[in-house]
Amino acid sequence: MKPLLATLLALCLAAPAPARAADPTGTLVLYTSQPDKVAAETVRAFEKTSPGVTVKVYRSGTTQVMNKLAAEFLAGAPQPDVLLIADSMSMQALKQQGRLLPDPTVSVAGFPEGSYDPDRTYFGTKLITTGIAYNTHAPFVPRNWADLTKPAAKGEVVMPDPLYSGAAMITLGSFAQDKSLGFGFYEALAKDGATTSPGNGGVLRAVASGQKMFGMVVDFMALNAAAKGSPVRFVFPADGVTAVTEPVAILKTAHNIAAARAFVAFLLSRQGQELAARQGFLPAMRGVTPPPSFPAKLDLKLMPLDVAALLAHQDALKQRFTALFGG
Repeated sequence: MKPLLATLLALCLAAPAPARAADPTGTLVLYTSQPDKVAAETVRAFEKTSPGVTVKVYRSGTTQVMNKLAAEFLAGAPQPDVLLIADSMSMQALKQQGRLLPDPTVSVAGFPEGSYDPDRTYFGTKLITTGIAYNTHAPFVPRNWADLTKPAAKGEVVMPDPLYSGAAMITLGSFAQDKSLGFGFYEALAKDGATTSPGNGGVLRAVASGQKMFGMVVDFMALNAAAKGSPVRFVFPADGVTAVTEPVAILKTAHNIAAARAFVAFLLSRQGQELAARQGFLPAMRGVTPPPSFPAKLDLKLMPLDVAALLAHQDALKQRFTALFGG
């Protein structure tokens, strides 16, 4: 009996340890709408965590990225492994076309429920919220969205046009689905003489110059401007903010799935979220310190959004908006 036990023990000691999953290697093709500097920083940080991977980047605006990808689908030769673009509507469209690969392995611990697809096909990497910027000479400090319809704000409100701005389209869709605000909020603004600008930059310039006292604008633009001495302040409305989440997703046609999964996991890791904060964005993961320009204690209320419903009704919403504000 003793010789048998000794033999078994020797066999166990000689057996190799279970193999660890190999670190990803090879080339990862990333299509992204991140600004050049931000994209370069993101790639460098990821390559440090996965030194066996080299990232090849195509960078342009979300519309241009999606147009290029559509042409590649048509030709039967999609190139990217991973997409990292501005808005969830584009990702939802790809999901409905069956183009995205679900990734049940990635952890979403600490991420708000509305920041990622429940089916795990795309994941928000940050929260670029839309709130209210106001000039320091404004007649009052707004606290919620309805304040923009006060008599004192008449003719003093400017907003980005959802026909041009993805963030504005998300805001329009979120408001239209909200029981308290609804599309009637925009009708009230139009009645009071609110105007539009093609993008968030134009809105911020109008408020900072005093041309308008109030603007609906993305958070980091107004907060960064205020930190640099511009006469603007920013409010996260108490009744909720809308958010562009800059989602990331893996294509079903990905050539390097292991590297793609590692890239997604990196962006959603604490390290990746701290990188987003250093880049000046609000991390999506709870508990990660926001950039210095943001309030130290930030308790955001995210307005819910049914992305699939917005995708189905976006054309009708755009038509209604154009009828109010022109286009």
